[in-house]
Amino acid sequence: MSGGRDQKGEAFLQRLEAAGYQPCDPAVLQPASVFLSLSGEDMRGRLLQTSDGAGGDYCLRPEFTIPVSLAYLASAQAGEAAAFCCYGPVFRQRSGLSPEFPQAGLESFGRADREAADAEILALALEAAGGVSESWRIRIGDAGLLAALLEKLSLPPVWLRRLRGGLAKGQKIAEILAPVAARGDHSGVLAALDGADKAGARALVEDLLKIAGISALGGRTPGEIAERFLEQSALRSSAGLDDGRRGLLEQFFAIEGQPDRASAQLRALFAAADVDLGAEMESFDQRLNFMAARGVDLDSVAFSASFARNLDYYTGFVFEASPAGNESGDPAIGGGRYDRLLSTLGAKADIPAVGAAIWIERLNGAK
Repeated sequence: MSGGRDQKGEAFLQRLEAAGYQPCDPAVLQPASVFLSLSGEDMRGRLLQTSDGAGGDYCLRPEFTIPVSLAYLASAQAGEAAAFCCYGPVFRQRSGLSPEFPQAGLESFGRADREAADAEILALALEAAGGVSESWRIRIGDAGLLAALLEKLSLPPVWLRRLRGGLAKGQKIAEILAPVAARGDHSGVLAALDGADKAGARALVEDLLKIAGISALGGRTPGEIAERFLEQSALRSSAGLDDGRRGLLEQFFAIEGQPDRASAQLRALFAAADVDLGAEMESFDQRLNFMAARGVDLDSVAFSASFARNLDYYTGFVFEASPAGNESGDPAIGGGRYDRLLSTLGAKADIPAVGAAIWIERLNGAK
């Protein structure tokens, strides 16, 4: 991996290299299919795409996490603990703004001490962007805690996707949890899929799309479109979401505030509902301890059970931060844990991973 640097990126890279992060400069041109599959609705609609003479589809890199992950997997360090930093242009369609803008990033792979790695990534991102002691507004969440709760409640995995997607779009909890009504000309398909064998139902939808001559739609293959129809069918029946589970989820998502107080509220809720999430809460509290040890003022941090980021690959701790003087509402730093991304990209097994991005344009003069 080679490190690209310029005058603007020098300070970022020096700070991160001093912390043991190797400079990495992934290719600007990336395979589009990876981002179309893994990056979420928001990113899919903002890619700058092109193709080659052989029919290959590419895009200009819209962020660093996936390109750095691919470079790590292709390196001799794949599967081992390693950390990388990068700085350079990324490319996304932005209304009224240039599609090219500078971004810094840091990614940590292979560390078994997940809570310490989470805290390190947050603290180092703050330090690189202006100093951990500066005045920051920090928001944190935990996608892993939500996934564990849904598993304990025996809800189908499709509910995790619906909840995370809805929260990332700013939807209210009541709206997300409401039964999914059949939509217009899709109602007949959804009704036909209710209770059907999954493999047979998927084959039916794929066949219908092929008969209609649809090979791709919105960047999705027929197989992916079929999966969405199956998800809609499961959500339409509100499988497993009775009044008791719905009420517990509503209470869970209402918890927010200073992290230590939020931890106490979460523990009390789970105890009252007789839901055993002791291991997950120990991890939650250990992360807070490591954050405090790295100099992060927990009184400047707001936990929200309903906080989610708009990328599909996050699996655990997620965060955003803005300098106190930034009134735009847009985060200057964002990141989180993505333990399953590497196996999706070709690793033989999941590899612990956590990272952060820094939007240079939003720092408002932070040093």
